[in-house]
Amino acid sequence: MYIIRVILEKLTGRSKLEQNRIDALIEAGQRMRLETGKVIIGQHEVIDEMLIALFAGGHVLLEGVPGLAKTLLIDTLSKVLNLSFSRIQFTPDLMPSDITGSEILEDDPASGQRKFKFVKGPIFANVILADEINRTPPKTQAALLQAMQEKQVTVAGETHNLPKPFFVLATQNPIEQEGTYPLPEAQLDRFMFNIRIDYPKRDEEIAIVESTTGSETITPEAVLDAAQVIDYRNLVHSVPVAENVTSYAVSLVRATRVGTGEESAVAREFLAWGAGPRAAQCLLLGAKSRALLQGRSTPSLDDISALAKPVLRHRLVRNFHAEAEEMSCDAIIDQLLDEVRG
Repeated sequence: MYIIRVILEKLTGRSKLEQNRIDALIEAGQRMRLETGKVIIGQHEVIDEMLIALFAGGHVLLEGVPGLAKTLLIDTLSKVLNLSFSRIQFTPDLMPSDITGSEILEDDPASGQRKFKFVKGPIFANVILADEINRTPPKTQAALLQAMQEKQVTVAGETHNLPKPFFVLATQNPIEQEGTYPLPEAQLDRFMFNIRIDYPKRDEEIAIVESTTGSETITPEAVLDAAQVIDYRNLVHSVPVAENVTSYAVSLVRATRVGTGEESAVAREFLAWGAGPRAAQCLLLGAKSRALLQGRSTPSLDDISALAKPVLRHRLVRNFHAEAEEMSCDAIIDQLLDEVRG
């Protein structure tokens, strides 16, 4: 029986222990959706994409007009996760040290001497809400984005590691551009997903108005702690991927690069610049996370296609022709998916 079990494990690519971890991740995902849904009505796709990014180890940029509960959604997610949480309200006068922390001079009671002590900034938390990230100057944006990439900050020549897991969710308003500092393409690339939040459906909006104008206050329960999130992230990274799925992800990304000879017709017509290798990495990691959350042991081509928009929309630079024709990045990605077949 032992030999048969070993053979089955090799054929399926997972042991009983791994299957138990997968089952636990599926259950955790379902509970997180349920608890988040107690506060957030609708936006199921947005919540799913946030969970995919969380377990894949990526950061998220949320875009939507005012009043669509972007901040409430992130705050609710932080409560569902039993993790430390910081909200940073980005303003034009915010300095890098306001985010990372700074050294202060204080008296040492033991020696009677004065010495510098590092006081940690709000970035030293597991979940960071960077509210209206495009309202602060590039120097301050860079301080956050550097920390996102390196998982550490350096102050006065000393490096300080950030807590694990580290998950940044930034918001920005796409329609109010006066007094803003749009993120450069190289910094946008640091975000795994760019998630768009649309207006709710009519019945959802009625439910939202009724639930928010009553006297009842609903508080979601915590589902996961830091150790569990780290364990599930490791599980996602260990998921095997078929060669054709990897090839499809790479082909999609390479088809956006104008002037390489591999670009698609829609990229040649409407794009000035395409996505880099990090986009293919995000597609594959996101596909792994999505597959596990849906109870599948390996991702498929459909997982890659489903995540093409949140992964690519902020990594594509449209040309003048696309802007004149009012061709959105999402419309370009739709045509790209039609042209590039797995």
